[in-house]
Amino acid sequence: MENKSRNTFTGSLGFVLAAAGSAVGLGNIWRFPYLTARDGGGLFLIVYLVLALTFGFSLLITEIAIGRKTKQGALTAFKTLRKKWKFLGVISCAVSLIVMPYYCVIGGWVLKYLVVFACNNGDEAAADGYFNSYISNPYLPVIFMALFLLVTGAIVLGGVDKGIEKFSKIVMPVLFVLIVFVAVYSIFLSGTDDAGVKRTGFEGLKILFIPDLEDLTFQGLADTVMDAMGQLFYSLSLGMGILIAYGSYMKDDVNINKAVSQIEIFDTAVAILAAIMIIPAVYVFQGREGLESSGPGLMFISLPKVFMKMGLFGQILGIMFFALVLFAAITSAVSMMESVVSSFMDAFGWSRRKATLMEMLLNFLLGIVVCLGYSFLYFKVKLPNGATGQILDIFDYVSNNILMPINSIGCCILVGWILKPQIVINEVTKNGEKFARRGMYSLVIKFVAPLILTIILLAAFGVF
Repeated sequence: MENKSRNTFTGSLGFVLAAAGSAVGLGNIWRFPYLTARDGGGLFLIVYLVLALTFGFSLLITEIAIGRKTKQGALTAFKTLRKKWKFLGVISCAVSLIVMPYYCVIGGWVLKYLVVFACNNGDEAAADGYFNSYISNPYLPVIFMALFLLVTGAIVLGGVDKGIEKFSKIVMPVLFVLIVFVAVYSIFLSGTDDAGVKRTGFEGLKILFIPDLEDLTFQGLADTVMDAMGQLFYSLSLGMGILIAYGSYMKDDVNINKAVSQIEIFDTAVAILAAIMIIPAVYVFQGREGLESSGPGLMFISLPKVFMKMGLFGQILGIMFFALVLFAAITSAVSMMESVVSSFMDAFGWSRRKATLMEMLLNFLLGIVVCLGYSFLYFKVKLPNGATGQILDIFDYVSNNILMPINSIGCCILVGWILKPQIVINEVTKNGEKFARRGMYSLVIKFVAPLILTIILLAAFGVF
């Protein structure tokens, strides 16, 4: 069922950078450093790397192989494999449709802070209450969300090779250079707090890389493993149909096994560099207490305060930081939009222009609802996992904590037990490529991955 007129990436590099761009997102920057600092530093890194080489690798290669084999977006790819399993495609498409609006809202927040720092007003962003005042404004967040959405839509409208691939080839190297520069600068920081205690970036680096086994309990180790599993699953954009869509644009002569390994290396390297960038800087100026924040609190409240304590260069560093975060957010947003656009094109025969504009309209309308969730539509609700949130948090919980694990469990059952792992192995080795981890792959996709995903799903309902 191959579509001969289907766009493709020009080669392996274009695919890897686009797929890595999808994986490298806000989760690498605002959640990975926090979890690393909280869960024993080097201990968390070891657990994360082991899971990346087994669990993450197996799910990544499965979704990409499904995409290349069917040459279809997620909405129709599963139907092509087994008609009765087309519901997995519906779930995949639904996840991206739910995530994209609130991701654009957060992308708008990043854009706003970049503009503030670029206008030399970083002290305003660092002021107490600035972030909450901004997101509760009923108009400004909608404007910046719309701007972020327009940029994303323009890239997707450009197509696979002239839009997504071209953008990724420019932005991903720039993002990597920026994050390396800021990370190196962060290591050599030093400062003295109001109590006269001097701290250095190197001391913060030890928190990151040296395993903290003091007072380690079985429960603590279990929590670390759970956090690493969840972070890896969400970071790699699994269960969203993104990698299936990108796989469908991959040429048949590309080595999937090698490409997946490169994606994992890039994603993990950026996550670790983000931790090197953030942990030493926050530790120097705010101590251990500063490392206890994650998500929006870390990026939009703690870090602006850190930048402003660095003097004049802190203003420049703030611009660089929010620029690289914006690049990371756009590459992830592009992949999510393309996941839905490719599905619309394959399922309904729409042109790229019509599918993209329809997706942009849906994102804009839902994005307004998310923005107003902090003003006119504000309310609080307690979620099954114990967290309390607003509309954005509900969108995030339903998509990330419920639909994504369910979808990936279904994918493991379909490939591992119904179609059998050989269907993916055959696609990976179709040109005579070696697949040294085929034995491990079969074991993980049939037994290990479904177990891990079930644990993640149960945790979402407060079982763990």
